[in-house]
Amino acid sequence: MSGADIKTMKLYHQVERVFNELRALGVAGDAPIDVQQLVAFDQYHYLGTEAVDEAVRRLGLTPELNVLEVGSGIGGPSRHLAHRCGCRMAALELQPDLHATAVQLTERCGLSDRVDHLCGNVLDGVSPDEYDAVVSWLTFLHIPQRRELYARCFEALKPGGGMYVEDYFARGEFTPGEQESLARDVFCERVPSMDEYREELSAAGFEALELIDMSEAWTAFVQERWSGFRAQRARNLALHGAEIVDGLDDFYGAIVKLFTAGNLGGIRLIASKPG
Repeated sequence: MSGADIKTMKLYHQVERVFNELRALGVAGDAPIDVQQLVAFDQYHYLGTEAVDEAVRRLGLTPELNVLEVGSGIGGPSRHLAHRCGCRMAALELQPDLHATAVQLTERCGLSDRVDHLCGNVLDGVSPDEYDAVVSWLTFLHIPQRRELYARCFEALKPGGGMYVEDYFARGEFTPGEQESLARDVFCERVPSMDEYREELSAAGFEALELIDMSEAWTAFVQERWSGFRAQRARNLALHGAEIVDGLDDFYGAIVKLFTAGNLGGIRLIASKPG
């Protein structure tokens, strides 16, 4: 997987659109940003900061902990975690343009001392036994080499550390059309079943596995996201232009179709490395 390949996913086109949103709020140029001003449009996963706050609760995140976020996008979850509970974040992102945008936003939020942005591929390895927790939202779906991915996450954790991940799982057998959409629209080659998650995580050494089906909540979320986006089409066209708006509309619609068909589901998983 490369940063160029993943650009088939329209969510990742022209990520600088976040600055259009800031200008619409009256925040221009290099002006400081309140983290709370960003949360409406710097969270690329489902359920926004509610999902990030759940990681705080489930992993017991506190200021003295070091946390690795895999697939940090433009930095939304890492900034929220650093701002909310003061933990030190290593925000690892593959795509250079998302990484650069994240660095700029974090600097403007005054959080560069708490969030260290790293540009790279988790499969290339991370520092072993360094992190108290690993978190990730809607990134594992882009990585078909799950056994290698789980091994890297396991190695990164200190003994007794925890992992919190939200991602896709297969509820049923995908049709050829669904497989094509997953590959084209979501850059997703493989979606494991619940049983495959359990087996592969256990094989990597994780224990205390908890796998939670989020499908109902996520289906409602993606439907509301698409309908809300379409209701603001005129506003969004004036702010972002047709290329961005049409691309996001296509993407949001494809996600709704996948979830409502019933074979794609959402999973929240919590696991730990033995102490």
